[in-house]
Amino acid sequence: MNIVMDYVKKYKKETIIALFTVIIMVMSALWQPKLLQQVLEAIIKEDDNQMKSLGMYLIGIAVLGLIAGVFNTIFSAKVAQGVSADIREAAFRKIQTFSFANIEEFSAGSLVVRLTNDITQIQNVIMIALQSLFRIPILFIGSFALAMITLPQLWWIIILLVVSVVIITMLSFSQMGKHFTIIQDLIDRVNLLAKENLLGIRVVKSFVQEKNELKRFSKVSDDLTKHNVIVGTLFSVMIPLFMLVANLAVAGAIFFVSDLVKGDPTVIGGMASFMSYLMQIMMAIIIGGMMMMMTSRAAVSIKRIKEIMEAVPAITYVDGPEQELDGQVEFENVTFHYPGDDIPTLKDVSFSIKQGEQIGVVGATGAGKSTLAQLIPRLFDPSEGTVKVGGVDLREVNEHSLRKTVSFVLQKAILFSGTISENLRQGKKDADEKDMNRATQIAQAREFIEKLGLQYEAPVEERSSNFSGGQKQRLSISRGVIGEPKILILDDSTSALDARSEGLVKEALENDLGDTTTIIIAQKISSVVNADRILVLDKGRLVGEGTHKELVETNDVYREIYETQKGKDEDE
Repeated sequence: MNIVMDYVKKYKKETIIALFTVIIMVMSALWQPKLLQQVLEAIIKEDDNQMKSLGMYLIGIAVLGLIAGVFNTIFSAKVAQGVSADIREAAFRKIQTFSFANIEEFSAGSLVVRLTNDITQIQNVIMIALQSLFRIPILFIGSFALAMITLPQLWWIIILLVVSVVIITMLSFSQMGKHFTIIQDLIDRVNLLAKENLLGIRVVKSFVQEKNELKRFSKVSDDLTKHNVIVGTLFSVMIPLFMLVANLAVAGAIFFVSDLVKGDPTVIGGMASFMSYLMQIMMAIIIGGMMMMMTSRAAVSIKRIKEIMEAVPAITYVDGPEQELDGQVEFENVTFHYPGDDIPTLKDVSFSIKQGEQIGVVGATGAGKSTLAQLIPRLFDPSEGTVKVGGVDLREVNEHSLRKTVSFVLQKAILFSGTISENLRQGKKDADEKDMNRATQIAQAREFIEKLGLQYEAPVEERSSNFSGGQKQRLSISRGVIGEPKILILDDSTSALDARSEGLVKEALENDLGDTTTIIIAQKISSVVNADRILVLDKGRLVGEGTHKELVETNDVYREIYETQKGKDEDE
């Protein structure tokens, strides 16, 4: 609970008020049965004056308890909502520091559930804690003591009630607790399957996989339902058992006190007070049990949030002043394994790139082209060897300097909901219309943006579904070049463009970004044929380096790729 308490401290004043009002509520609840007993005794004695004064006193205490309850709810909600919001923001902030490896370790679906469902569980337990933390022990001890004082002859009924309710509570919650971890894991799984299905709905529809997807989802959903039903069944059995025990205790008390009433009618007032205290004892135990149940479930959620907060980012950056880096790139004996893989994706790769060069990277599928590209903006660190930018080891470069120097345009163009201008400003936060015009002109996006009524303020819908694949790639390239980076990496990011548009983009890159080091990852030889140099990868190794003409003459791997594609290029 330490992780929660650290955030509760921020709301110290609200917490103190909430706890103080709880004490007032409990004292009011304990006082009322005693006053009711005195009122009943005054009625029996036909003492009108005392009856009226005690009645007003009773009403006043009840109103005070009601007001305290209202304020308790208000301030408890403020603390619970504030703490949950702070934890959610802190967890999201921590996630932003994660590398790709960290995200893969948790999975995106699980992180979403932790930020939503798990934090809601924490919020609920904070709320009930502030409403019941002091209430349970004070209510239990106070009701127990006052019941014993009111009718000491029935002490054994009180003990039987307490023991019975405690046993029922412990048996019920011991069974519930083990299901909560399973439930949270299944919620993760349901979220993952739903997300996969909705994001891949076109594939599902294209291959008529609706029934199979329904089977996959239904299996996990049924498991989740089963465990929730088990918890619900235990809870639904527990409450009637509580009521049965309480009613038996009341019936027993009435039976054994009936003889006393014949001799002293005022005992009726004590009996009413005694039964009220019995109910309060039982309620204290029930509320305590509820709190135990919610705490048990919240403990699982707190553990899951703690895993996020204590996770060590796989990549950390040095602090220090901003560094001015040029466009040089060097790989020195770089080997890279993805987490959990024994076979390296890159093996002992070494090369150097001068500022302003245009470099192509080609190879068969799985050769390691994209992995090599991801090491330059330090999305991953090499397992062995060194990657340098501007002559400096990336491990010694601060994050702001690296992001300013290197721009990475992915093959899968990802745009965020909002407007075109908001997406472009992710590449340069203070970009004006002139900057946007220049960037979109280079990426050949200007032609379709001009046709939009709102132009740069045109909306980008969820998953940019209102743009075609080629339009998304051109906007993504625009975002990559708008900040005028020293190094621009295009990871097959023109694959959705037609030959004419691709040619215009490359021509604009050469003319307008002459001082920028450009690294083009490509499947097609035609995309890099005019590059200053081409790097050839095969099974994670660098097997060739040179111009197109040199590689066709001297490199078997490159020649094979070229010969395979040459016929297709001629047909096109």
